[in-house]
Amino acid sequence: MALQRWERTYWVVFAANLVTAVGMMSFLPFFPSLMEELGVQERGAIAAWSGVVFGAAPFTAALMGPVWGSIGDRIGRKLMVLRALLAISLFVGAMGFARSPWELLLLRIGQGIFAGFVPPSITLVSIAAPRAVQGRITGSLQASLWVGSIAGPLLGAFVRDAWGLRAVFFLVAALSGLGAFLIGLFAHEEEGLRATLEAWSPGALLGDVVRDLKELLRLPRVRTAVVLLFLLQFGVGSTNPLLEIFVGDVWTGDPRAVPGLTAWLFTAFAGAGLVASPLWGRWGDRVGHHQALLLATALAGLALLGHAAAATFAVLLAARIGIGVTAGGANACSFGLAATSTSAERRGSGFGAVFSARALALSLGAMSGGALSSLLGIPGLFLAAGVVVLGAILGLRPWR
Repeated sequence: MALQRWERTYWVVFAANLVTAVGMMSFLPFFPSLMEELGVQERGAIAAWSGVVFGAAPFTAALMGPVWGSIGDRIGRKLMVLRALLAISLFVGAMGFARSPWELLLLRIGQGIFAGFVPPSITLVSIAAPRAVQGRITGSLQASLWVGSIAGPLLGAFVRDAWGLRAVFFLVAALSGLGAFLIGLFAHEEEGLRATLEAWSPGALLGDVVRDLKELLRLPRVRTAVVLLFLLQFGVGSTNPLLEIFVGDVWTGDPRAVPGLTAWLFTAFAGAGLVASPLWGRWGDRVGHHQALLLATALAGLALLGHAAAATFAVLLAARIGIGVTAGGANACSFGLAATSTSAERRGSGFGAVFSARALALSLGAMSGGALSSLLGIPGLFLAAGVVVLGAILGLRPWR
C-alpha cells in the first residue's frame, strides 16, 4: 500500500535524524579524554571543563528553542531543519581544529545557537500527521535519535582508536551534511511558508515568542510537565559528563577498558530508550500523555537512586538501562502532551518550549555537575537527583 505524503516525510526525517544522532553521540561521551588531550590534567579541572563544554550547546539551544520555533511557524519548518543540520556540519567540523578548551567552548556555544534540529524535525512531521497518532509519531521520531545513540558511542570509540579523536568531529560533519541532503531532496512541507520574509521583524518575532510561551504555560498540566521534565533532565545532565570518571571508580579491571565501558553505558541507555519511547508514546495516546508522563518521571527518580547505589559496573549498567527506559518515556510523553495541547499554527513554538526545558536542564546540570560532585561525590549527586525528582512529584501534586 502506498504511503501517504506525511508518512514519506516521516521516514525521511527519521533517516536524517538517525545519521545525525549517530554523529553527535560519537563524540559527546568522551569530553574528559578530550580535555586531557587539550592539556587539562587535574581531575577536578577535567570534570569542570567537561561539564561546561558538554552543557554549553544545550544551554544556548534552550535559549534559542522558542525563537527558532516561532521563526519556523512563520517562514517554514523544513527550512529550520536544514538550518540546524548544516550548522552542525559547520560548528562540529570546526571542533576538529580546536587547540584549547576555550576554542572548543566557543564552538559548542555556536552549535547550540544554530543547531537545534529535534523540535523542527518533529514539527515538520507532526503538523501533517493525524491527532490520534501524535504520541506514536513523537515517540518514534525520538526513537531514531536513540538508534543513533546506540551506534554513535561505539562508532566514536572505533574512529578514535583508529584515527584519533579529532577525526570523529569530521565524521559528524559528514553525517549531518548527509541528513541535510536527505531533508532538502525528499522531505515535503505541507503548509509551505507561513509569512513572507518582508513581513518578519525582530520585534514581531519577540512578541510571538512571548505570546506563545504565555499561552502554553497557562495550561496547568503543561506547566507541571515542564517542571518535572526540567528536574529529571537536570539530574541526568549533571551526571552524564562524569560517567567516564564514575566508571573508573567502580571498575576493578584494566583501566584501559574504561572508555569502552563508558561507551557501552551510553549505548545501553540509548537502547533502552529506543525500545521504550515508541511504547510510551502509544500508551500516552491511549491513556493521556499527562498520566504517562507522571509514571515515567516517578520511575526515572527511582532509577537515579539505583545509580547512587551502584558499587559495581554490573549494577551501574542495570541502572543505566532503567533510566533509559524511563527518561525516554518522559521525553516522548512531554512532546506528545505539547502536540495535543497546541494548535497547528503554534506547534513549533510548543515543541520549542518543551525542548528548551529539556535542553536547559541538561546544560545547567552538565555545567554544575562537576562542582556539585566535588561537594557530594558522584554517588551523592545521583542520590540528590533522585530525591529531588520524587519530591517534586509529591510536592507539586500533579494528579490533581
